[in-house]
Amino acid sequence: MTDATDGPEDSTDLAATAKAVIAAALPHVAFDGWSDKTLAYAVEDAGVDPGVSRLAFPRGGVDLALAYHHDRDAALAARLTEANLLDLRFRDRVALAIVTRLELVADEREAVRRGVAFFALPVHAADGARAIWHTADTIWSALGDTSRDFNWYTKRTTLSAVYSSALLYWLGDTTPDFQATRDFVQRRIDNVMRFEEVKARVARNPIAAAMMKGPQRLLDHVKAPGDTPPPDLPGSWRRKT
Repeated sequence: MTDATDGPEDSTDLAATAKAVIAAALPHVAFDGWSDKTLAYAVEDAGVDPGVSRLAFPRGGVDLALAYHHDRDAALAARLTEANLLDLRFRDRVALAIVTRLELVADEREAVRRGVAFFALPVHAADGARAIWHTADTIWSALGDTSRDFNWYTKRTTLSAVYSSALLYWLGDTTPDFQATRDFVQRRIDNVMRFEEVKARVARNPIAAAMMKGPQRLLDHVKAPGDTPPPDLPGSWRRKT
């Protein structure tokens, strides 16, 4: 007779299984990429139940790659929570967050390289875009962003672009302590801040402000995602009440 408490592994067990498999997969990724073959090797090396691993990675290699990416995002969030950021300008906080995310995978650059190539494939491009968006959202959330309107999207879109370019630059960076990448991140953020300053000047212009009233009313209906399904989409349209 089956015990009444028996059932599927709970989320804690799945998370532990995923962590064990991710760690076991990294040595294989350099040779076999983020593939089903790598996942099979990792499950065997980690000594986890294959059935539980199928629950943790239902789509095989692609879910393994995403789990790795999200695990490092979680580590970034924890690192930023512990960091003392109050004495830094906001642009420097963002730069620190980007560099910290890259530092977390400094010893796993080949795994990251294979991931970039994997998510560049058309069949996986949407998953790759969502992964980068997840990193941008992790950073903004850790830095205390409270926006719930259209700015929620523009901030994450801009940071996704900055982080993506920094990631690609970092993959080819051979300077000590990735100093060239650090400088590159600062330049990209400076470019963004100059653009924001131009936007602010335009907004203060009465003629431009009058021209933007119509589009602004439209954008006011856009809200950050909340409790509205489906949860896998980056946002929703809501009518103001």
